[in-house]
Amino acid sequence: MTDSSSDTRSAGVSSTSKISPSSATLESVRNYYGKVLQSSSDLQTSACCLAEKLPANVAAIIEQIHPEVRARFYGCGLVTPPALEGCTVLDLGCGSGRDVFVLSKLVGERGRVIGVDMTDEQLAVAERHREWQAKEFGFRKSNVEFRKGFIEDLESIGIASNSVDLVVSNCVINLSPAKDRVFAEIMRVLKPGGEMYLSDVFADRRLPRSYMEDPVLLGECLGGAMYKEDFRRLMTKLGCQDVRCVSTSELAITSPDIQTKVGLARFFSMTVRAFKIDLEDKCEDYGQVAWYLGTIPGAPNAFRLDDHHLFETGRPMTVCSNTAAMIGDTRYRAHFRVDGNLETHHGLFPCGPSPVSTSAGMAGAAACSPAGGCC
Repeated sequence: MTDSSSDTRSAGVSSTSKISPSSATLESVRNYYGKVLQSSSDLQTSACCLAEKLPANVAAIIEQIHPEVRARFYGCGLVTPPALEGCTVLDLGCGSGRDVFVLSKLVGERGRVIGVDMTDEQLAVAERHREWQAKEFGFRKSNVEFRKGFIEDLESIGIASNSVDLVVSNCVINLSPAKDRVFAEIMRVLKPGGEMYLSDVFADRRLPRSYMEDPVLLGECLGGAMYKEDFRRLMTKLGCQDVRCVSTSELAITSPDIQTKVGLARFFSMTVRAFKIDLEDKCEDYGQVAWYLGTIPGAPNAFRLDDHHLFETGRPMTVCSNTAAMIGDTRYRAHFRVDGNLETHHGLFPCGPSPVSTSAGMAGAAACSPAGGCC
C-alpha cells in the first residue's frame, strides 16, 4: 500500500495508482511504518515472533536476505507455501521486501514476484537491495518488481484480472480501511485454480470503530483486526466457500497501556489459505481418496494442507470433495493421486479442525457446521 501523490524515490518502483490518499487511516499507517517503526524490535506485541517453525529451505533463504531488509520485517507468519517453481506471485503490503525476496528464490528465475506497498520509506529499502539480492541468489537478473499503490485498487497499478498464481500478504490487510475491496481484488487477480495464502491478525470479537482510529492500536495490527467470523462471511460473499486455517497462535501484548485499551479482546495470528475454485459451503462425502506422492521440493515425507489435513507420503486419506479439489484442481495436482468422482454422494464428511486449534479459540468453527466449510 502506498501514497501515489508523491514521486517514487527509486526508478525501479512503478506507481500509477489514481486513488487519493485522503483516508486518515492510511495516513496513520504510512506514518507508523514509515517513521515510528525503525525495526521489528520497536513493536509492542509479539506479532513478529513467529510461532511456526521455519522450514529448513525457507530458513536458509532468509539467511541470504540483506540485513537491512530483515531488520524491517513486520510480518506475523509465514507466507511461503510450497510448489512455487515458475509461479507469478503478488505480495500485498510487501514493506521492505523480505517475503518478496524469499519468494523470488522459491519461484526461481522462470517465476516472477510483484511487491505492492504504499510507504515510501519501506519501498526505498526494498528497491535499494533488489539487484543485490538477485546477485546473492545467483540470478542473471532480478525476477522482482515493486509497485507503489493501494492494495484496495490493484487495477490502477496494472495488476490484470486472472494474472497471478498466488497472492500472499503478511500482517497487512488488518491495516486496510476497506478490507472488502482488498479481498475482492485478490479474487479478481487470481487465475482460476490460484491460491490466496496470508497471515494476519484476527480478533475473537468485533472491535469498536475507535480502535481503528487509534494510531498505536492500528499500527500494532490490533485496531483493524477482523473478527474471524466476519472474515469468513466476507469470503463467502466473494464466492469463496471454504477458507482453511493452516496455523494459529495468540498474540502476547507486552504494553500495559495497550492491554488497558483492548480490555478482554483476544488477538490471534492466523495463517489461512483459499483457492479460486468452485467449492461447496460444507464438506461433502463422495468416497474420494487421496495419496500424496512425496514429490513437492522440501516436503518428501508429508504435505500439510491445513490444521487438520496432514498428508503423509504414500498413505491413503479419505477426503471431502472440497479437499479433493484443493489438491486436484490447483498447482498441487502433479503431486497427488486422487481417486473417485462426484457421482455417488454419501452425505456430510466428518471434517474438522485440530483440538489444539479449537482450544485456541480461533482456528475455525467446527467443520460442516451451519457456518459451512472446513474452516
